[in-house]
Amino acid sequence: MANDVKFENKERRMAKIEKCLAEYGLGSLEEARDLCLSKGVDVEKIVKGVQPIAFDNAVWAYTVGCAIGLKTGVANAAEAAEKIGAGLESFTVPGSVAEQRKVGLGHGNLGAMLLRDETKCFCFLAGHESFAAAEGAIGIARSANSARKEPLRVILNGLGKDAAYIISRINGFTYVKTDFNYFADELKVVETRPFSDGERAKVKCYGANDVREGVAIMQAEGVDVSITGNSTNPVRFQHLVAGTYKKWAIENGKKYFSVASGGGTGRTLHPDNMGAGPASYGLTDSMGRMHGDAQFAGSSSVPAHVEMMGLIGMGNNPMVGATVACAVAVYKALAD
Repeated sequence: MANDVKFENKERRMAKIEKCLAEYGLGSLEEARDLCLSKGVDVEKIVKGVQPIAFDNAVWAYTVGCAIGLKTGVANAAEAAEKIGAGLESFTVPGSVAEQRKVGLGHGNLGAMLLRDETKCFCFLAGHESFAAAEGAIGIARSANSARKEPLRVILNGLGKDAAYIISRINGFTYVKTDFNYFADELKVVETRPFSDGERAKVKCYGANDVREGVAIMQAEGVDVSITGNSTNPVRFQHLVAGTYKKWAIENGKKYFSVASGGGTGRTLHPDNMGAGPASYGLTDSMGRMHGDAQFAGSSSVPAHVEMMGLIGMGNNPMVGATVACAVAVYKALAD
């Protein structure tokens, strides 16, 4: 393996990466990169285009995943996403939280879910409308629908109407202002305001006053899959909305797949971080376990924290967008 490829924690990762490359007939990381570029897939541009502060290991992990998809000749974008998951999984540090939870494969499977037409609506469920959720949403809006028969609806649902308005305006999303009648248990759309006329306007951004309104927004949009943010107001909003909506979905025969982003050792709101140390997952992680069909590891937004959990240096929410965007690029390269 040549030494000109450098990325974070390379020495701890290389044994698994080399095993994965060999499994798919790839001789080196450089060969994987060259294969991608020869097919017109610029992985670095895609990954950094979704989250500019992503680490180099994120670029290389997606490079391996895309190369696997190209090498195996996937039939569609959903299959490409699953292959990308194999690449991401090869970068998980041995013995880490990310490896134990198979988070790389989980991201690939989530991306595949969003590229299949059975999934109609995907929600970034945040404590507030975070920039990481916005980055992930932009990545999906740019690419997912070109590989689907019908467009995937993407929404942000978070705490605070002012936050939703600001994030919408900055990112060119469509702000949806709602009013919730607590007595009648009814949600009313007061205003729908797009802040651009391009791909970003397809992302709808909701702000809620509390959990009940947040759940009503999920019901009104018929959310099929969601991912929680995890660092702002987790005990006030996102985990409570996901759990309550999950209960409603089960009672009403609605299929709903809930992904809990974040968690792992040393996360926010640690109940006993002085006493238990790494033996405790912390409160945010524990709450995610109550509703999560899949549990990721590390921050929804901060690359360094996801790296600490042993995956790669990229926030979980932007990773959703990067997985979808890379999968579509692989599919289109093979279709051309």
